[in-house]
Order: sequence, then structure tokens, then C-alpha cells
Amino acid sequence: MTILSVLKFNCRWLPLVAVGVVWTVAPIPLLAQLDGSTSELTAPASDSATQSSGLYFSDIIVRGRPLFQVGGLADISAQERAQIINRRIASIVLNTEDPGSVEAQFNADGTLATLRLNNRVLMTITQQDAEDFGLSLEALAQRWAEQLTQALNKPPLAIDVAQRINTTLRNLGRDTIARLPAFTGAFIIVLITWAVAGGVRYGAFRWAQQTEGDRSTEVLIGRLGYGGVWIIGSVVALGVMGLDFGALLGALGLTSVAIGFSLKDVLSNYISGVILLAARPFRLGDQVVIGDYEGTITQIQLRATTLKTYDGRRVYIPNQEVFQASIINNTASTQRRSSVIVGIDYDADIEKTKQVIAAAVQEIKGVVPEFPVEVLVRELAASTVNLEVLFWVDSRRGEFLGTTSAVAQQIKEALQQADVEMPTEIYTLLFRNAPPGIEDQIHRQQAKLSQD
Repeated sequence: MTILSVLKFNCRWLPLVAVGVVWTVAPIPLLAQLDGSTSELTAPASDSATQSSGLYFSDIIVRGRPLFQVGGLADISAQERAQIINRRIASIVLNTEDPGSVEAQFNADGTLATLRLNNRVLMTITQQDAEDFGLSLEALAQRWAEQLTQALNKPPLAIDVAQRINTTLRNLGRDTIARLPAFTGAFIIVLITWAVAGGVRYGAFRWAQQTEGDRSTEVLIGRLGYGGVWIIGSVVALGVMGLDFGALLGALGLTSVAIGFSLKDVLSNYISGVILLAARPFRLGDQVVIGDYEGTITQIQLRATTLKTYDGRRVYIPNQEVFQASIINNTASTQRRSSVIVGIDYDADIEKTKQVIAAAVQEIKGVVPEFPVEVLVRELAASTVNLEVLFWVDSRRGEFLGTTSAVAQQIKEALQQADVEMPTEIYTLLFRNAPPGIEDQIHRQQAKLSQD
């Protein structure tokens, strides 16, 4: 029968069996020999790293409060030893309301002691532990047994809360002091990143001004440079704080699908914003029509485009909607063609009327002189010949509306001075079975109106 079979046979006899073979089977860790835990049989063999780790101490924790410390042994580190003991204590705390008293038991020659609770081995105390704390093995075992007994018995609520707060604050202070160099280094990296990002944004902005000459492109290049520096600085700062980027990338890979679905609209707006800034369908200050909105572009961000309507309202349009909509840019060029419809009498001389209109329009200050004024016969209506006057003006809305109004007024006055009739719509009424004399009255009334 192997040693492992004996250990698995009866947990109550594990310490005795282990003690009986401890002097002949060197590779078995001491805790496994005394505590009856087969999980510790896989502890690493003693080497220089393990020996050095035995110089350190690790906390034994009961109900979230450090109670005392244990050191490492020749074949197991202090941290591994404390983890095994803490798991056993936690199991008792979770499954037992009133654990009882912890008892200390010694082997025959008094060189080893075990702390037991209800016939369950909690931990083993060695002569090395006694030497570490400058006490005899018996005194150390009794002290730890009393401390465990007091800690395992559930304290009053107020004391328990106070102990937990004290432990939490102490651990927080200890962790803060331990991580202070990392925090300081990360803070310095953040400051450097902030300075470098500002310089990169300014340099990219100036470079874009000299090469592109477009405000939208300048904004895009500056923001992309600024964001890129901050990404690099954040990676370096987190690395200074000890973040494992391999694990982070793995976690991001596992959650990328969920993040993609939850942030679909946000990411779509940002991507659309980058495309809009790169494609430049409009620039800051352009007057555009986007869907149901018309106004002046006041701001282009990566998430939304801001448009100020002509009646003073401000509209924030998500870039995804802007990207998918049909965009009319009224100020893409500096000049824009306008038109005015004029109706003249059928008896009027059309060629003469065209000359009068062209001369009158060219006198308007806002009309662009480089483009000729065109006067076309648009429609032969019921009572008028409709002429369309085409001319070019400044594309800005204010100048466009103002110049078009001035042209219409100038045409009306010029035609009146040239005695060109501009009749209104005339409707002919036919009366059937009308009383005698009614037609004569209508004719007389029409003649009177014509004389007036």
C-alpha cells in the first residue's frame, strides 16, 4: 500500500500515519504529513526560490480580519501555507454557527503541534514557527489556539462591524503605500501625455492649416493626433501600474461582441464623423440643407454636427443621420443663380421687354457682372406671357434673398417706365339664360375698369 493510499484511507489517522513516515519519506511536505491534506502533496520541491520565499510571512485571516502570521517552510512558501489554512478556516466559518474551542495537540517528542477544531485539523505548528516568534512550541500553540477560538466565535454586531472597518482601512492604507510608486509613476506619465498630446494637436493643426486650408480637415487631424497620443499614454500608464495587457486584450476579445452591440449607435456616429471630416461634403460656416433642416454649419464633432437654422435655433444632428442623408450645400460655390418670373401683356413687344429687363437687372449692385443676364419666355399663360429672368448673385442666404428682392422691384419699375403692360389674371364669365340687359351692364363695367 502506497503512502497516498494510506492518506486517503482515513482522515482521522492521517497525522499519525504521516508522523510515522516523515523521517523516511523526505519529498512529502510537512503540512501534508501533519494536516492530512492530499492537495499539498503537489507542492513544488524545495529549491532556491522556495527557500527564499520561506523567509516571508503571510496573514491568517478569520472573518476578514488578519489574526496572526505564519512563515514559510523548506518545501512550501508562506503564501501557499496561509492559503491552505485560510481555506480550512473559511469552510468552518461558513458551515458552523458555534465552532467551539480550538485545541492544541502535540506529538510524542514535542517537536510538532496541530491545532484542531471538532477533530478537524486547522494547521500545523513546527519548531521553525516557534523560533520565528521567539517562543516555545507549547506557548506558541496555546496562543494561536486562543486567538483562533476568540476569532471563530461570532462577535457582537458592533464589534464585528468595527473590526471589519478597521481591517479594511488598514489594508487600504497598506496597499496605498505599497502602490504609491506605481501611482506616482502613472501620474507622471499622465502629465507627460497631457503635455505631448497638446503639442501634437497644435502641431497637427498648424500643419493642416499650411497644407489643407480647410477647417474641417484641421479639426480631424488635430483630434486624431490628440486621441492617438492619449491612447499610447494610457497604455504606458496602466503598464506602470502593473496591468497585464495580455489578460486585458483577452477580456476585450471575449466581450467585443457585447460591446459592439451595446455601443453600435455610438460607434456608428463616431465612424460617420471621421468619414464626414475626411470627405468634406461641407465645412464650418457652409449653409446646407440636411434632411428637414436648413441652416449654417457651426460645429463638426466626431459624434454630431451642429447646425444653426435661419430663425436662430440650434440643431444637433447625429453624424450617422448626416452621413445617410442627401446634403444640399448652398454655399459650395461663391455664386448662385437666382430667377424672377415676370408676366407681360400679349400685345407687348417681347424683344423690347427683354432689353429693358436686362438693362434694369445689370444696374443692381448685388448681381454678379461676370455672368450675363438671361431673359427667357417661360410660359404662355391664359392672359400673360411669363418671362423668366436668370441672374447670378452671392450664394450666402442673406445676399441671395436681398438681391433677388431688389431685382424683382427694379424690373417692375423699369417695365412701368417703359409702358409695358403687366396685366393680372383675367377670367371670362359666361352667363346662360341671363336676364335681358345683363351683358350690356357687364361690358360697361369692364370698359370703366379699363379706363381707370
